[in-house]
Amino acid sequence: MNIMKHSLLLTFLFLTSLAFGQKTTFNIKYSEQLAVFVFMQNLSDNYPENVLKTEFKKSKYNIAQYKDICSKFDKLNIDYSYQFEAFPYGSKTPMQTRDILKKNLIETTNLNDFKLRSVGIVPNKTLNDLAEMISVFTPIYNELIYNPNKAQFEKQLAEITRYSTDHNMAHFFETGLAFYNASWDKAIPFEIAFYPLPNAKGFTAQAFYNNFISAIQTNLRDYKDLFSVMLHETFHIIYNEQSLEVKMQIDQYFKENKSKSSNYAYQLMNEVLATALGNGYVYKVLDGKEDANDWYYHTYIDLMARKIYPLVLEYIEQKKPIDRNFIDNFIKIYESNFPNWINELENIMTYRYIITENEEDLNTVSKMFWYRSSEENATQIDENSIDKMQKTPLTKLIIVSKNNNEKLKLIKKKFIELKDWKFNADKEFNYKILLNDKSQLIILNQKQSTIEQLLKSL
Repeated sequence: MNIMKHSLLLTFLFLTSLAFGQKTTFNIKYSEQLAVFVFMQNLSDNYPENVLKTEFKKSKYNIAQYKDICSKFDKLNIDYSYQFEAFPYGSKTPMQTRDILKKNLIETTNLNDFKLRSVGIVPNKTLNDLAEMISVFTPIYNELIYNPNKAQFEKQLAEITRYSTDHNMAHFFETGLAFYNASWDKAIPFEIAFYPLPNAKGFTAQAFYNNFISAIQTNLRDYKDLFSVMLHETFHIIYNEQSLEVKMQIDQYFKENKSKSSNYAYQLMNEVLATALGNGYVYKVLDGKEDANDWYYHTYIDLMARKIYPLVLEYIEQKKPIDRNFIDNFIKIYESNFPNWINELENIMTYRYIITENEEDLNTVSKMFWYRSSEENATQIDENSIDKMQKTPLTKLIIVSKNNNEKLKLIKKKFIELKDWKFNADKEFNYKILLNDKSQLIILNQKQSTIEQLLKSL
């Protein structure tokens, strides 16, 4: 009995030490199933013009039979989600069924296995219809997109795989884990799926769960940009996988900081850190010098990422995880360099909660402030909708255009910061105030002007 226990203990210790000695595996592949799924997404009328749609439109398959399948694909209800309620608001990405389906397309080799793995994620009828549509469009995709670019793409895939090994991508992953104070089960590989994008000027990038997917232009030769972006997206995953304890600590550090900018600094942090790490640190290691171009296409993220970069580099070099000192310095750098950002609509409307009784207002706001990181909406101005709004740290926009006096009285009643506020419901106005949770509340009392006019004059 003692000998057996001793043997089992030795086996456990060996396996444990082996697991701790392992590095995260990066599997690079081509997924035909995923490529066809993305191809069909791009054929949707709701998608802007793109190279995949162009190739389809000029082909013999651009006929009623196949356009009808595209239309049915577009109407498939495969988007369900749930929040991780125990985590601080916005700190963990909601579960998205579309992403899980894409994950399963990558990790299975045929549609039957895909369906078996995906049972229960969406209704079976929807799942069967999806698999059938992918089956029908697979030869079409291969004829129009894959086969004409096969030789060049397979050469790229081999080069990318070699580049990943030569530049030790696993090291960057481990660096991210240490910096974010996150953990990862080394038994779970990171699955990376590429597919060709002919006649394109750039590549796409998306990461979720343990997956990264990218359409790469067929003339891509230099891979440092691709890998810096890939690691950028991967750092989002690592941030997302921080434990509840770490998330709660970071949330507490931001909330206990006295700066009026702390909330909006917090909202910006996820994207800023991924940019400083991926587009700053990783790029420099791969290229030998910092990227002289924009690190990110959104000004606020690009500027803040460059300002925080020296501090991020210091923590990486010292192998220190994010702590209270880092958060306090992050907020200080934000406030001292960009003190007016908490009043700039282009910045604060990136994170927004809108209540309006005119749904067209939502489209107007989206056109004015196209870049958004977080958005929630409600179409009734009542106690329930305001209560839900108040539970978030987002910018709060309330548009009043009906029963103005009654609605404005309700808003004043619900926000203690408005106790001394005086308004004239018969006159058109806009009003902005920084709330106690350090989010901005914007009230628009609409009469004749458009929402765009009222926001621009704020």
